[in-house]
Amino acid sequence: MPTRRRTNTESVDNYLKAILSLGGAEERRVTIKSLAERLGVAPASVTNMLQKLAAATAPLVEYERHGGVKLSRAGKRRALEVVRHHRLIETFLYEVLDYPIEEVHAEAERLEHFISERFEERIAAKLGHPKIDPHGHAIPAIDGKITARESMLLADVVQDGTFVVESVADRDARSLRRMEAHGVAPGARLRVRKKAAGKGYSVRVGRTGREFELSREAAQEVRIVRPGPSGPRNNSQNKEMRASL
Repeated sequence: MPTRRRTNTESVDNYLKAILSLGGAEERRVTIKSLAERLGVAPASVTNMLQKLAAATAPLVEYERHGGVKLSRAGKRRALEVVRHHRLIETFLYEVLDYPIEEVHAEAERLEHFISERFEERIAAKLGHPKIDPHGHAIPAIDGKITARESMLLADVVQDGTFVVESVADRDARSLRRMEAHGVAPGARLRVRKKAAGKGYSVRVGRTGREFELSREAAQEVRIVRPGPSGPRNNSQNKEMRASL
């Protein structure tokens, strides 16, 4: 990756990460409202920050009043760099230091802004240059490239079926603990039965797991793919899936 931008603050990094996540693989423009909700700050504060980022000598965002915001090329590069830091740190904490899965996100949030290029390289080498973090999320490469993957939210399932867990959201430690307790983790095979409208799902992990209830809200935290003959999905299923970061 290019030389680090030392002038980036933790707050700026968090804005860039949030825009990257909310914009998705399609790089949609992100509204002030959705960004404020994600970051837990007032809309006026979001607008003020975006105006500053857009007016900088090397703008990190492209902002339009009433038109939302998207990352500039430099902003996307920095956002992916921080995401790489975060996911490498999570993987190191989980695989090397034996941190519980529900604790690695918060720890990585604190460290991701400050590690050096040398430290990043040594972590990656120690781990064997992993492609996926413990939650199933793709780790951006050193040049910022990230593998596009096709998946869908468990909450979007409309028919009973069998699926494979691609990833589990890492933002809610309590939800992560519950998922782990039931065996819902990347690579797990789920047998899903949709309940009455709005009442969530009945889920069983594997062939012998005990069935348990998953609310629609909890199902928003899990991304899945359909098992296929040459892997977890095949081309005929891609139309109903969407790329995940």
